[in-house]
Order: sequence, then C-alpha cells, then structure tokens
Amino acid sequence: MLSLLRRVLTGALGLSLALSGAWAQPAQTEPVAAQALVATAQQWLDQAVARVELPLPLRTEVVVGSLDPRLKLAPCQRIETYLPPGTRLWGSTRLGLRCTQGERPWNVFLPVTVKAWGPAWVIRGQVAPGAVLQAADAMEVEVDWAERVSPILANPADWVGKSATRLLSTGQPLRQDMVRSAQVFHAGAQVRVVASGAGFQIASRGQALSAGVVGQTARVRMDNGQILQGRVSDEQTVQVML
Repeated sequence: MLSLLRRVLTGALGLSLALSGAWAQPAQTEPVAAQALVATAQQWLDQAVARVELPLPLRTEVVVGSLDPRLKLAPCQRIETYLPPGTRLWGSTRLGLRCTQGERPWNVFLPVTVKAWGPAWVIRGQVAPGAVLQAADAMEVEVDWAERVSPILANPADWVGKSATRLLSTGQPLRQDMVRSAQVFHAGAQVRVVASGAGFQIASRGQALSAGVVGQTARVRMDNGQILQGRVSDEQTVQVML
C-alpha cells in the first residue's frame, strides 16, 4: 500500500513537472485584465492535468482562484507560467505567471487547488480516541485524496484493527495520521514466543518486558532468564528471528 501511495504522489509531482511553459500574446497596447489572465490559466491548467496519467483511477479537478479585479497589468507579449520552488500541483498550492516580454515586466501568483477524487473509507458514527477500528466503523465513498497531506488509507487492511489517534466523526476519510497500531498486551503479560531460524521453528512461553503493539518490537524474558526481542504479530504472539 505504501508503494501505491508513493506512486500516487509521484503522479502528483508529474503534474508539477508537466506545468511549465509560456504562451505568446498578440501585440498589446492595453493592460492585461486580471479576469482574462485567470481564464487563460484555468484553460491551460485543465488541458495539462488531463494529459497526466495517475496510477489510480482518480478523477482530477483544477480550481483556479482569482486576482484582484482592480489589478491592471502592463501589456505583455509573452506570459510564462511556473511553479514556485518546493511546490507541487496537489491540494492547495499556487501558480506563478510572469511577463517575460513586455515594456514593464510583472509577476503574479494565482491560488490553485488540485482535487483528486477517488474511492476511500470514511467514518460512520463516532470512534473514540484509542478505540480499535472495526470494518463496520467505515463505509466506502468518493473523496478528495488531495484535500490533506496525510495519505488516504484505501485498503481496509491498513486501518482495521488499529486504534484511533483522536476522536473520529462521521464523514472523515481515514488517513494515515488518524490511526496507529493497537497495543495488544502490557508489560508483564505471558506471551507465546515463536523463534525461527534456518530450517526450524520453536514455540515457547515468556514474559513480556515491554508493551506489545502489532507490527512493532517487544522484549520478552524466557523461562531460562534469556531476554529476546521480536516482532509482535498478534495479541499473544512475538516472532523472533534467530
């Protein structure tokens, strides 16, 4: 799932790389109207985003903000569009437009929102902080993946059985920063230790010396006093590689 998310973000970066260029204007003697500039930028952005292939069936939408309608820009024969350093066309960002051929060069920024609509899981009802999420706690609907930076958890395996990091309410899409692996046992609990090596596997019992969280490491004291460290696989099992 993480590799899939990286591919989505790479696609978003591709939007950034695709959107740099310039267009020539007819010889002008009148100021460039802000409304005309916004309309031209909207059309150009729509065409550019439509050419980018994302690795998921996300439906993209570009919303261009507005400039002050009282703004009067000097006549320009060539206007260049660009993304400021460190920005990408994913979620809320901005697009730069500058006059590179005119009597008085100018530079303005347009607020831009790139939305990416696709299937995701959203909370139904309320989930208390620390509660373990069950499959019935969410339903699948279409949401804007780019609305927030934290990645969408599109696969139920990425959130079912994990605990909520805060209060979750109806309609919230499940994202990576909303869940964490649930603690399944406390220090002092008796756990099953499965030790594996080249061609063998041994199961025994031990006492947990630290809290157990699925997917994370925990320390266990064996009956002979030896202390081992392994990965927690479920509420009573620690996997140790020898």
